[in-house]
Amino acid sequence: MRVLIVGAGAIGGYFGGRMLQAGRDITFLVRPRRAVELAAAGLVIKSPNGDVTLKDPPVVQADTIKDKYDVVLLSCKAYDLDDAVTSFAPAVGEKTSILPLLNGMRHLDVLDKKFGASHVLGGLCLSAVTLNEKREVVQLGPMQSLGFGERDGKMSDRVRAIADVVGSSNFGGAASETVLQDMWEKWVLLASIAASTSLMRAPIGMILAAPGGKDFLLGMLDECRAVTTAEGHPPRAPALERATAMFTTEGSPLTASMFRDIKAGQPVEADHVIGDLIARADAANVPVPRLRTAYTHLKAYEQARG
Repeated sequence: MRVLIVGAGAIGGYFGGRMLQAGRDITFLVRPRRAVELAAAGLVIKSPNGDVTLKDPPVVQADTIKDKYDVVLLSCKAYDLDDAVTSFAPAVGEKTSILPLLNGMRHLDVLDKKFGASHVLGGLCLSAVTLNEKREVVQLGPMQSLGFGERDGKMSDRVRAIADVVGSSNFGGAASETVLQDMWEKWVLLASIAASTSLMRAPIGMILAAPGGKDFLLGMLDECRAVTTAEGHPPRAPALERATAMFTTEGSPLTASMFRDIKAGQPVEADHVIGDLIARADAANVPVPRLRTAYTHLKAYEQARG
């Protein structure tokens, strides 16, 4: 199975690198600057789960794609989605499966419209990774998982084939018959952490230790849960228990990638992760005052960075 990884940044570099390390047929679609970096230093992964340097990883650029791929794994940020779609479109053939790992749900509509819903799987990943100043992929904690599946819940041949590829790699990859529900539950967790840590400019543990911090955190979680419940996807009990535990762990250093992007002066997924939840809340008449405050903060940040 030939897999095209769109980008060799934090998420694409980590999961694509692990599959390449396992001997799978992986190619990275990258921009010219990243191609030069990978040719010079290789794809370097620093991780609690084991370091690796992959010399001369296979790469292709948008204007040199000549082949169709079995799977396109899409790991870009939401604000880069349109450019990413344009770049990998030549790699999509009649039997190509597109596996997006973006946050939220809005990207599914974009991909369905461009390629047709039959090409687009559901997908999500859980791992805290970033690129350091050396452009190495750094995993910040041991958590790593990649879930995927047909959006109608069926276990298809193509999903089984992808499961064979990811199952041999050094991360928790598994097919899911409830991938859409999994994605909604991740959105609840991610939006709660992103909104809270970005607004307060502090990790969960510091917010928790502040006066009113616990009520604020659990209130943010409850708002996100209420929206997804109104959308017909209430989080299952285990997901809520995990999220509540994460929000009530004293001294937790947990932050969201959105918070780290703000600290670095980078763009943020304000509209895709938070704004879309608010739009759904408005449609369902669900009050979300904490989310609104966080969204205003994020949009002000976007204006400040120009």
